[in-house]
Amino acid sequence: MKIGVIGGGQLGRMLALAGTPLGMSFAFLDPAPDACAQALGEHLRGDYNDHEHLRRLADDVDLVTFEFESVPAETVAFLSQFVPVYPSAEALRIARDRWFEKSLFKDLGIPTPDFADIQSQADLDAAVAAIGLPAVLKTRTLGYDGKGQKVLRQAEDVVGAFAELGSVPCILEGFVPFTGEVSLVAVRGRDDETRFYPLVHNRHDSGVLALSIASTAHPLQALAEDYVGRVLKQLDYVGVLAFEFFEVDGGLKANEIAPRVHNSGHWTIEGAECSQFENHLRAVTGLPLGSTAKVGESAMLNFLGEVPEVGKVTAIADCHLHHYGKAFKAGRKVGHATLRCADMATLKARIAEVEALIEPA
Repeated sequence: MKIGVIGGGQLGRMLALAGTPLGMSFAFLDPAPDACAQALGEHLRGDYNDHEHLRRLADDVDLVTFEFESVPAETVAFLSQFVPVYPSAEALRIARDRWFEKSLFKDLGIPTPDFADIQSQADLDAAVAAIGLPAVLKTRTLGYDGKGQKVLRQAEDVVGAFAELGSVPCILEGFVPFTGEVSLVAVRGRDDETRFYPLVHNRHDSGVLALSIASTAHPLQALAEDYVGRVLKQLDYVGVLAFEFFEVDGGLKANEIAPRVHNSGHWTIEGAECSQFENHLRAVTGLPLGSTAKVGESAMLNFLGEVPEVGKVTAIADCHLHHYGKAFKAGRKVGHATLRCADMATLKARIAEVEALIEPA
């Protein structure tokens, strides 16, 4: 079976690494000449709204998926006329727009921070008066890894903030005094079968994920599964979906969803019976889903800008290096390390060893 992937970054690359042993081949549509997934399949270099290249992709593959939500929903809708595409255009339309996303959570009874739609500076001024400060102003689409957002802490921060983010549609969210950030990676098949990985504790540095640690028997696991299950069912979702939450007062408040394999799920490559990448491919192709059970205690650390010396990373016991084959650039995700250990004490020690190799940003 040949899989088309919209996007040729590291997520597409890791999808192909997971699918090749299953007898799958891959074609990637990506405008970048140096798309790092191209080493794992055919590279169609074209824009995501280029109908000629989209038709070429559709004619060449058995089904299509995507590796990130910056893809226009219209692209998925167009492709769906010619070839199966999972997740759906409707799921992408909602997940890529923070207003639609938060509105969905509210409709499904999932707790969220207070939020408001912002189309102008006047809207922002009114929303701040209603929600209060501190708050976070975010672009409705295309913001990720801390981009496209601004924390508003005092009145002076509000002045001109709409223009500062490009005078594009935004959402204002009330600031959440959380005690932790967690995410749940789930997978749902074409037959509605659904499985959940363990909740993951996340640490972000400057808005970018730095460290994820898979939990054991997290007390909020069942609640998170309930919330994520509501979204999967409502969207008639197929594939892997990640849901980021804030831990607040012993419960959870929704942050955002990602309609794809997710950075906080990279630990599953070595740390779960079946990785998020293989399970996504199983789901979209109609294969039985694999076990999401943990194997040992696991964590993932991102490498930004550059990958530490390979010999030093691989010298750390229980450590697995994933180099994306990208050109090194400040702030860019260029690789990660996953750790799988017998116990949590060892895992924490190994995390410290890897962190010692990472240069300060």
